[in-house]
Amino acid sequence: MSTGTIELLSSTLAKAASENRAALVAYLPAGFPTVDGAIEAAKAVLAGGADVVEIGLPHSDPVLDGAIIQTADDIALRGGVKIADVLRTVRETYEATGAPILVMTYWNPIDRYGVERFTAELAAAGGAGCILPDLPVQESALWREHAAKHGLATVFVVAPSSKDARLATITAAGSGFVYAASLMGVTGTRESVGNEAEDLVRRTRATTDLPVCVGLGVSNAAQAKEVAAFADGVIVGSAFVKLLLDAPDLPAGLAGVKALAGELAEGVRRS
Repeated sequence: MSTGTIELLSSTLAKAASENRAALVAYLPAGFPTVDGAIEAAKAVLAGGADVVEIGLPHSDPVLDGAIIQTADDIALRGGVKIADVLRTVRETYEATGAPILVMTYWNPIDRYGVERFTAELAAAGGAGCILPDLPVQESALWREHAAKHGLATVFVVAPSSKDARLATITAAGSGFVYAASLMGVTGTRESVGNEAEDLVRRTRATTDLPVCVGLGVSNAAQAKEVAAFADGVIVGSAFVKLLLDAPDLPAGLAGVKALAGELAEGVRRS
């Protein structure tokens, strides 16, 4: 049986901690600007200094995502992106880089595809796991059983609105790391990431030994540094996607995301 790379994810996060820095986690949607372009973009952010990549499975109604990622998802869906393309993106990025690659997806596409089939194929592609922002923990037993069987992490999302007892329930069920959404609302770049995120990380850490990575709002090295002071990982998505959206062509976009990854990788180093 092929097995996923949850251990690689854990060791990558542990290595960052041992170097007195937060891990840099980059998010990019599959199929954007094209399937091949997305694979090149994932390789570029890793070459620039990202530690982990989340590949988004484009969805017609991405409730957690802001306008930038919705635009990219629309382009990918119009281009005909399929789950097979998402898995190919994971496989080719992993084979080229040896880095941990996760899939971030809403539940409905996996449910339709089949949990057993999806986990087996993601593991076979060298995937490290899934981030499942809209799968309630109390409905996750089937997913977790198959993910564990195939060596895949189950990353749940916690938010500032989550009460302490709820945080404990979520973190007890998760693996790999905990995704702390720094703000209520949707993804996108923000002026400030702020105190809510720090409080959420502190409350989450009180319930688990899993690393806590913060996403939603980080777009530059100064913000990455702010979050790295209290989080185990810094997740950046919209800022990379915006560079690809705004670039005149793919080579310019790839150069842009690689350069931003380098700046952010400096930002996550604690002084």
